[in-house]
Amino acid sequence: MRDVLDELARRVDAGETVGVGTVVATFSSAPRPPGAAMLVGADGTVVGSVSGGCVEGAVYELAREVVAGGTPVLQRYGVSDDDAFAVGLTCGGIIDVYVEPVSSATFPQLPDVLASVRAGEPVAVATVVEHPEWVGRRLVVRADRVEGDVPSDRARDAVADDARGLLAAGRSGTLRYGPDGQRRGEGMAVFVNSFEPPPRMLVFGAIDFAAALARLGAFLGYRVTVCDARPVFATAGRFPEADEVVVDWPHRYLAGQAAAGEVDGRTVVAVLTHDPKFDVPLLEVALRLHLGYVGAMGSRRTHDDRLRRLREAGVTEDELARLSSPIGLDLGARTPEETAVSIAAEVIALRWGGGGERLTRTDGAIHRAPGVV
Repeated sequence: MRDVLDELARRVDAGETVGVGTVVATFSSAPRPPGAAMLVGADGTVVGSVSGGCVEGAVYELAREVVAGGTPVLQRYGVSDDDAFAVGLTCGGIIDVYVEPVSSATFPQLPDVLASVRAGEPVAVATVVEHPEWVGRRLVVRADRVEGDVPSDRARDAVADDARGLLAAGRSGTLRYGPDGQRRGEGMAVFVNSFEPPPRMLVFGAIDFAAALARLGAFLGYRVTVCDARPVFATAGRFPEADEVVVDWPHRYLAGQAAAGEVDGRTVVAVLTHDPKFDVPLLEVALRLHLGYVGAMGSRRTHDDRLRRLREAGVTEDELARLSSPIGLDLGARTPEETAVSIAAEVIALRWGGGGERLTRTDGAIHRAPGVV
């Protein structure tokens, strides 16, 4: 939903009612994760995707029907077959898509949600997608308050508590309760769309490889910081794709960010300095934090020397096991851009549990549940 939120808010602010299809649950090898969304405007234009193309046409037609009728629909799309190819998933798997009309009347909290997302403030939108009476009602959940129109205090408290848990984990998903929010039972399904701040990518070493990685990190949705102690190299002009360029000693900067609570289990740290006086103190800090990924560039010889220095500094073997060095996957990369792809590929593989093999040489599911990062 994040990638279509601005357009949704723009259209709703202009007085339009928009058909919105959101993936609320997936099974097997579904192509898009929970939270993926597609908008269908009053003029027939489409923004976003719920399936990568497999069922877009069916969702498009359903969205127009929902806007005309005013009643939300929870629709399941399954593995395609000869009788239902138009609404089947040619790649296999099953997705549940919740299709609703969104306007200023049905979602009055939308401007505040968008403001929170733009400000990097965690916020979750919990929408009732299955219930005898409450389908379409929603709660907007933040750390310190809850807004919305779910009429039961019991259900409100249960959904808010669970939504905060999903938000803290950076996950979106469907929660199930009894019809009054009972922890056990059936009758109510609530989809929680989590809008946590974007994950961070900290790139240390203001070199050409860092510029390429900053571009790719931004493309992948990271908030990218480039840090180097040398002011002549660490300039915004050299790293236009980075969200910020910091002049500081790398280990001091990372320690300060950790103390301020600005890094977490999704944070990527890429050490590209090639210089022991920078990278060893930095890795001492990084390997003792709960981060999603820590990688360091260098040759095999540099890697061996780095490990020796880190052991001498008191870094344990368990801590060293968290280090991806030499950094990246074996793609045969040579240029800065190719190396950036290699690093990003390793980050993605660790996040989703991939092995880095060519898919043509593997069996089983292509899409996986989240892994390390």
